[in-house]
Amino acid sequence: MNTVLRAPAQVVELDLDRPGGPWRPGFTAPVRPQGPVVALVRRAGRPLGLVAVGPDRPSQDGPAGPSTGPSAGPGPDPERLRRRLVEAAERHLDAGPPAAATPVARPAAPPSGSAPLVSVIVCTRGRPTLLGDSLSALLRTDYPATEFLVVDNAPEDDATERLVRALDPDRLRYLREPVPGLARARNRGLSAARGEVVAFTDDDALADPGWVTALAGAFRADPRISCVTGLVVPAELDTEAQAAFERYCGFGKGFAPRDWSMRAAGDDPLFPFAAGRFGTGANMAFRTAVIRGIGGFDPATGAGTPTRGGEDLLAFLRVLVAGHTLAYRPDAVVWHRHRRTMAELEAQIQGFGTGLGAYLTAAVTQRPGLLADLLRRLPAGTRYALRRAGAGRTGRGHLNGDGGGNGSVNGTGTGTGTGTGDRDPGAARLGRLELRGLLNGPFSYLVSRRQDRRFRSEDWS
Repeated sequence: MNTVLRAPAQVVELDLDRPGGPWRPGFTAPVRPQGPVVALVRRAGRPLGLVAVGPDRPSQDGPAGPSTGPSAGPGPDPERLRRRLVEAAERHLDAGPPAAATPVARPAAPPSGSAPLVSVIVCTRGRPTLLGDSLSALLRTDYPATEFLVVDNAPEDDATERLVRALDPDRLRYLREPVPGLARARNRGLSAARGEVVAFTDDDALADPGWVTALAGAFRADPRISCVTGLVVPAELDTEAQAAFERYCGFGKGFAPRDWSMRAAGDDPLFPFAAGRFGTGANMAFRTAVIRGIGGFDPATGAGTPTRGGEDLLAFLRVLVAGHTLAYRPDAVVWHRHRRTMAELEAQIQGFGTGLGAYLTAAVTQRPGLLADLLRRLPAGTRYALRRAGAGRTGRGHLNGDGGGNGSVNGTGTGTGTGTGDRDPGAARLGRLELRGLLNGPFSYLVSRRQDRRFRSEDWS
């Protein structure tokens, strides 16, 4: 039967070729969840998909004992839970038993002498607690040639600077961008980056230890690739708002690698304008020379401005129309901590709509020749999106359960809310909020451009 994803559920990960587990995201510690579990399943490090199992039940293997927390004290038998997760993966992810499979290892980190420098940029504004967790995860990277830049955007105090200095001043560089706006903060980091590749993640995201290695490997494998995005999975599903986000859209783009270029548009009639399908700003990287060559990020877009987003989408589009290849590589994993309250979620979804409308306005404003192409693609693109939405009603965010609480989250949803409104209470409201934001996007972009011109004429040093 088909069961809609609900919270709370503990997010874990499991590697079919690694003994033990399940583990906390990033394989930081083993866990003994007490309730429903959603697991990222890997084989030899490569992500295969997400599976879910319901609460463990007493069996002939032994009862589940009491516990004082999600991973403390005696609790559900971890071996039994592992078996249940493995069985779910074999049913839903075409993951055969380990003995019948030939493991394919994810790319290994290159020797330090041959590894190109990667500059990792984290932009933040007034969230030192989240930032501390994000930086701690980044410092566990297995890539040998990495510099970390923390851009403090329009800070009201020195809390972020003190955190960076205390955490690891030798490996973390603190930068300050006084003008509010995520695109401006990204550009500040970009201007200071020394790496051949520049990677971006958010202060509410936890990078996998192999994240930088996977990104760098994609660039090394194909010189035509100038932008790489990666898999974003939820770090927690503690609240109904977090589960609602996954049901409505989520950040996941599936578990199969993909490449896009203007030379091979594929079957999507909205290509290249549906840039949200390529990835998200929480997990993206560029060849530094390329992103600088296209002008960086538009400062009139992004969180912290009237547009509330869209700077990442516009960068993806700019890379493509400049003749480069954009690649999605699910081996590059980032865990994202979604908004915890419904009020925060609703504001975020409306902001997504505003950012989308602003991005499209910016695209045709900066390159008027794109307008005719966009208008030509809209009718067929709208029909295509609606078909995908209908097909995705049992896609990402839904557990294809077997009646016993097991299932898969297959990552095939559309990234829009239009496909779940008739099945998920609350999705219709989120869809209306996103549409409201979309309609306001063009006006917001024009306001933001005027604001940006004013900022440029003032001294913010």
